[in-house]
Amino acid sequence: MGLLDIWPNQDIRPPAIPTGDTIARVFDAAVAMRADSVAVRQKQFGIWQETTWEEMGRAVREIGMGLVALGLKPGDVASILANTRREWTYADYAVIGAGGVSNGIYPTDAPGQCEYLMADSGSRFAFVEDEEQLDKILEVRGRLPLLDKIIVMETEGLTRFSDEQVMTLDDLRRLGREEDRRDPGEWERRRDARAGDDLAILVYTSGTTGRPKGAMITHRNILAAIEVIASESIRQNEDDQRMAFLPLCHVAERVGGQFLALYSGATLNFVENPETVPDNVREIAPTIFFAVPRIWEKFYSGVTIRLAEATPIQRAVYGWAIAQGKAAAELTIDGKPVPAGLRLKVKLGRWLALDNIRKAIGIHRCRFLATGAAPISPDLIRWYFALGVPMLEVWGMTETSGAGSVVPIDNVKPGTIGRPTSAIEMKIGEHGEILARGPTIIKGYLNQPEKTAETIRDGWLHTGDVGSVDNEGFFRITDRMKDIIITAGGKNITPSELENELKFSPYITDAVIIGDKLPYLTCLIMIDQENVEKFAQDHDIPFSNYASLCRAKAVLDLIQGEMDRVNRKFARVEQVKAFRLIEQRLTAEDEELTPTMKLKRNLVQKKYAELIAGMYRSSAA
Repeated sequence: MGLLDIWPNQDIRPPAIPTGDTIARVFDAAVAMRADSVAVRQKQFGIWQETTWEEMGRAVREIGMGLVALGLKPGDVASILANTRREWTYADYAVIGAGGVSNGIYPTDAPGQCEYLMADSGSRFAFVEDEEQLDKILEVRGRLPLLDKIIVMETEGLTRFSDEQVMTLDDLRRLGREEDRRDPGEWERRRDARAGDDLAILVYTSGTTGRPKGAMITHRNILAAIEVIASESIRQNEDDQRMAFLPLCHVAERVGGQFLALYSGATLNFVENPETVPDNVREIAPTIFFAVPRIWEKFYSGVTIRLAEATPIQRAVYGWAIAQGKAAAELTIDGKPVPAGLRLKVKLGRWLALDNIRKAIGIHRCRFLATGAAPISPDLIRWYFALGVPMLEVWGMTETSGAGSVVPIDNVKPGTIGRPTSAIEMKIGEHGEILARGPTIIKGYLNQPEKTAETIRDGWLHTGDVGSVDNEGFFRITDRMKDIIITAGGKNITPSELENELKFSPYITDAVIIGDKLPYLTCLIMIDQENVEKFAQDHDIPFSNYASLCRAKAVLDLIQGEMDRVNRKFARVEQVKAFRLIEQRLTAEDEELTPTMKLKRNLVQKKYAELIAGMYRSSAA
């Protein structure tokens, strides 16, 4: 970087690409090509342990040949029920390499949900992380006649457990080594028996409006997606450090993380668990960081709260530094040059304050940040730019195999999802719906031909997103078609705009705007427990539990202040007239939240119908 360069250098060499027309062939080529390079890192006993590509290849082959010995046939399905960890990835590649189809199950799913996903996918094998996940499958296995074997990754607490249908991952690998010695050419025959149009993985949608649908994603779908993501979207190579922490059964981490690292050679660092993400980011210091908006909002909230504890001088220095960063960011976003004098101020501001903030978050080595999987506030994108790291919004969905559009780093337009990549064609269809077609579009939904026919018509995927496209080809998503609110007065409201503004507050984790066929807008809010608790403690506000915290008058006044701030940005008919706090602390295990921590609008409205009705009764009175 030159003395006055203020944005990270994006001019990286392209990666050496392993060749092949299926995931299994590409994987074997990557192992042969990279051999002693580090493929993945994972913490054990407090120390980051490295696994080379050759070591990972050996583990995958052993697991895959173990499945062959157990009777897995090409096209058979195996499910994986575990948190994001390297063994998840090993099992995934092993199933695919043995000619099978890999299906992920969220580790937060209840036994009944696991049963549905196992039965619908026709799973013959199940990989489970530990005793907790094993118990879920044992509870429902009597209703899963196709299930042959359950493989356990961690055996802590199971040393005296014995069940003929259950074996350990180590025992499966041992069986695989024996099978490989007995029939040394079978692995290659399995690999070569599958073609690009064969099914590789199943990814079940979250089912916010009905039972989950199993998206059928082929080898060709995945390879088309990762090729275009690596070259046009999340550009990376073998020198990059990535972080794996989102659920691997979600298309974002599976394709944009695991499979993209297969293609590019970037090292995947697996976090210890979801709770340690903030600590692990600082330890890993990734060079590229993709996350969902919830993570970016959390980092911003943490900085905002820490600033409240800073000295007046520290706050003044930060305020000056971030103002210089914002001025430079706005010029860059507008496509205008940043004057030398402002560049010097930006450099000084970073040295005085902003460099330390980036290091505190763990993004000081990032060339860029990428956000997707849910809408994000444009103001939050601008804040990260001002901090010194460009943030790019990417768009994709399960049905596009995770690839879709990206905001180009040299033409950033906050609030848009950018232009389509070369692997996909997009247009605005009837009723403003965004349509897409190309080689990344899935084959359809497993066992649901009517849903497939409804979603993919004449080769075009009907995304369910309402949006627009400008004269430069940039698409903007207004909202989900099913989420558009039409008030009793006939006004069309896009709730995501209001919700994103509210979530920009450090005290609000999520919000659901209500108002369809109703006289005005109201809102259900989920507070940020950590930040609101700290606010209460700092202001001597008594509370005994989460519910009492939500009922405290000072807390309600705090959230009202945030609501007033947001309302001032909108026309009167678009303003929220009343709100209520959800007094139950929600986690990914609660039915109101998707595994990627988004509130399920329809379910929330049904579950809290009386709370919602109360807002209209009290206002009418």
